[in-house]
Amino acid sequence: MLDVTVIEDPAAAAASLDPIRAGLLAELAAGPASAAMLAGRVGLPRQKVNYHLKALERHGLVELAGERRKGNVTERLMRASAASYVISPTALGAIQPDPGRARDQLSARWLLAVAARLVRDVGALITGAAKARQGLATYALDGEVRFASAADRAAFIAELTEGVGGLIDKYGTAAGGREHRVVVAVHPSLRGSAPVPHPDGPAPAQGTRPRPTAGQPRTPTPAPETLTHPTSKESP
Repeated sequence: MLDVTVIEDPAAAAASLDPIRAGLLAELAAGPASAAMLAGRVGLPRQKVNYHLKALERHGLVELAGERRKGNVTERLMRASAASYVISPTALGAIQPDPGRARDQLSARWLLAVAARLVRDVGALITGAAKARQGLATYALDGEVRFASAADRAAFIAELTEGVGGLIDKYGTAAGGREHRVVVAVHPSLRGSAPVPHPDGPAPAQGTRPRPTAGQPRTPTPAPETLTHPTSKESP
C-alpha cells in the first residue's frame, strides 16, 4: 500500500468523494476486509457494500488483498490502494487553477494556484515514474517560524528571496541540464482547525529557520516551505 497517491481521473475523484465510498476507503486503509466484514462496520447490507467496492476497484482505489473460504462461499478480501489520496487539479480539466493567469507573490489565491500546480505536476511525475519503473528525485522542507513583527516578516522574505535567487544564479543556469521547479511559500500557521491570520503581528507557531533550495526563476515565491522537482514537461 502506498502512503499517498494522486487521483487524476474525474470519475475516480467523484467515487472517492462519495461519503459512503470514502468511509469504505477509510476502513480498508486500516486493513483488508471483505464486504461482509465491512457491512457490519458501516451498517449497510453486504450487497450494497459489494456494489460500492466494485466501483472503487474499477477506479483503482481498492485492490484484491486475498481470498478466504467461509463455509461454501469464497470471500474476497479488499484493501485500499493507498493510505490516503490527493485529488489532482487535472480532474477539473479546463477550470483547474492556473498560476500563469495572474502572478502576484502577495496574493493568497495565487499561492493556492501555485500549490495546486504543485499537486498536479508531482502527481503526473509520480504516475510517469511508476509506469517507467524509475525513481523520482524530489526534495521538500517543511518548517515554522515565529516573527516578532510584520517588519521582521518582511525582512525574512527579502533575505529568503535574495538567498534563493543567489542559489538559482549559481546552480540554475547549467546548459543541457534538466529543468526543475522550486516552490517556496509563506503563510500564517493554523491554530487548531481554523485559520488565524496575523497580517501585522507575530505568527502563532514557533519553529526554526529553514534553508530554501534551488529551482526556477530569479524571483521565487518566498516561504519557509520548499519542494524541488523536475518540471512535468519531460518524462521522469
